[in-house]
Formats: sequence, structure tokens, C-alpha cells
Amino acid sequence: MSHQISPSPRVRRSAFYNSTVRDGVKSFSTYNHMLIPISFGDPAAEYKRLTEGVAMWDVAVERQVELSGPDAGKLAQALCPRNLADMPIGMGWYVAICDHRGTIINDPILLKLSETRYWFSIADSDLLLWARAVAGERGYQVNVFEPDVSPLAVQGPMAEDVIADMFGDWVREIKHFEVREVEDDIPMLIARSGWSKQGGFEIYLMDHYRGDELWDRVRTAGEKYGIGPGAPNSQERVESGLLSWGGDTDDETNPFEVRMTRFVDLDAPDDVIGIQALRRIKEEGPRRWQLGIKLDVEDALPPLDQWSELRQGDMFVGHVTAHTFSPKLQKNIGLCLVSREVKSGDIVYVTLPTGQHCKGEMCKLPFV
Repeated sequence: MSHQISPSPRVRRSAFYNSTVRDGVKSFSTYNHMLIPISFGDPAAEYKRLTEGVAMWDVAVERQVELSGPDAGKLAQALCPRNLADMPIGMGWYVAICDHRGTIINDPILLKLSETRYWFSIADSDLLLWARAVAGERGYQVNVFEPDVSPLAVQGPMAEDVIADMFGDWVREIKHFEVREVEDDIPMLIARSGWSKQGGFEIYLMDHYRGDELWDRVRTAGEKYGIGPGAPNSQERVESGLLSWGGDTDDETNPFEVRMTRFVDLDAPDDVIGIQALRRIKEEGPRRWQLGIKLDVEDALPPLDQWSELRQGDMFVGHVTAHTFSPKLQKNIGLCLVSREVKSGDIVYVTLPTGQHCKGEMCKLPFV
């Protein structure tokens, strides 16, 4: 039985929506109040393109929150428990946005476009409202809004060749997370980034009316490399140990629990939201940490219940937050948020939707 999601003013279509429909999208989900393609009907081909060739993804749901004005830098720093004093213009940094408890409420890429202009390329939460509230409470001179920006990802080992064919070999010099403006009749920026470990770029389209045109240009440039449409890939992201905010985190998760310690500077200014709590958590030691699990079952498992329980004997020790069948490892694997008492190599049991218990071995991340 098939189900449909009907677009509405509350669930927006992206700049590339018509192109994805034309190219055969089979299913959507929602993210940041928008439709995001999640499958084009051939998961094996989509995985192979990403890991061996090149894929293109409509990721316009990665909405931007722009901070513009004299106090844009002050607001960016107030929101980030990472010291931004030495952040260069034209770079993106991965950051953890935390509330006053030190709990992660978003994990965006912060792009510094100028001393008075920043973009947060956000995960699935209403960071715009949070940023506006903080700016208003602190009396900052800054405009906080959502600009007309629609990211399109080109990912995979051949992504650089596609982007170089489109814009020139100068793109090969772009560093990881560096962002540059493109001299083109279509207004856009490009950055070496993307939600995969396969390498690639994200094109930040700055005119949503030209989404189909940009999609076709990428499609044409990538044709000789076997490019095809896809979506952020769950198999590759679990294999690579990439964090999914809201999927691998709950309402109490702090950065130290999900391998984000290096993105937290405890010497950040005292007025950074959450920094006092993060200092206490670091001193006391986090209660949980993120590990992988290799499940002792040969066949691919059906979807597990949300946050399936993990146990050692009769003791509850944590949850599986995501799982998949790994084509590279030929195993069922997953990401877990577990007690610090659980160590790599420990044997645990996960509760399946059938009520049965499946044996698994904990391991460090990433898997590959």
C-alpha cells in the first residue's frame, strides 16, 4: 500500500522538485518543513554511484540562517561553543549549537562570507527562531533571516571532475569546507562539503527560480561520468559514522557523547550559550558515548523500532539509533548511544520488532 505526502505551505517544495520528479523520484520525507527525496527506486545503484562514481542530490532542505549586520560575528559566537576568533572569511566550520544545558539543538556548518555576514547551513530544527530570540534578548544589531539559497550536492569519487568540467580546474584547489563564489550567470557559491565521506561539493544556488536549469547543467556535465540522482545515503552514512542530529541524538545529548569534542572550545567566551554547562559536563565526564554495533545475523534486517533497546544480560545499557546492511562489510551494522560502561568488543543484545533478541558486538567508529 502506497502513501503520499501532499505539499502545502507548511511542507514546501524545493527549487529542484520538478527535476527530481522528472528523474523518477519514488519517495520523499520531510526535513526543515520541506520535501526531501530519499529514494529513486534502486538503492543498490544509488549506493554504487556514490561510492564508486558520482551522484547528485537535492539537499535544498539544508536551509540557511543568515546573520547580517555589525553584530553578526557576536551572534555567531554567542550561538557556538567553538571559538570563532580565528575563523577566516570564505571557510565553513562544523559547529554544535547547544542550549543552556549543553544539549545539542543543531549541528550546522557555519559559513563565514564576510566579517558582517554568516550562514548557518542547518540540520532539521528551527534554528532561525533560536537565533532571532538570542539576538533580540542581547540587543545585537543584526538581521536574522532565511535567504534564497538552495544547496545541490554532487558527491562521490568523480564529483571533482564533474565540478571542474562545469566551472574550471580552479575548483580542484578548493580546500575542505572552503566556500567560493562562482562567476556565472546563475548566482551561486560552491563549497567542498557534503553529507558523505566520499568527497564532493555543494552548490549553493541563490535563485530558486533557476533550480531546474542548474540541475540540468549538472546532469549534462556528469553524463560521461555516469552521474545519476540520489539522496543522502543511509548505508554510506552509517558505514562512515556520520552523525544525524535528531536521529542519533535525543533531548539530553551533549557534544561529548557523539564524538564532537574537538568542535567544542572550553575557553570560548563565558557568554556563549551552553559553555558553562559544557565545562561542567566535561569535568564530571559524560554519561554516554557513541559506538558502533555489528549484529550477528546474516540476512538484512527489517527496520528496527526507533531507538531499539540494548541490553547486557538483564541490564539496559543504551539504544541502537540507526542501522543498515553494509554492502562493504556484508554485515548488519548500526550506530549506538550507550553507557560509558560499555566498551568496544562487548557483547550486547538488541530487541527486534518481533520481540526477539539479536546478539551484537560493540565496536569503535567509523566502520570504514
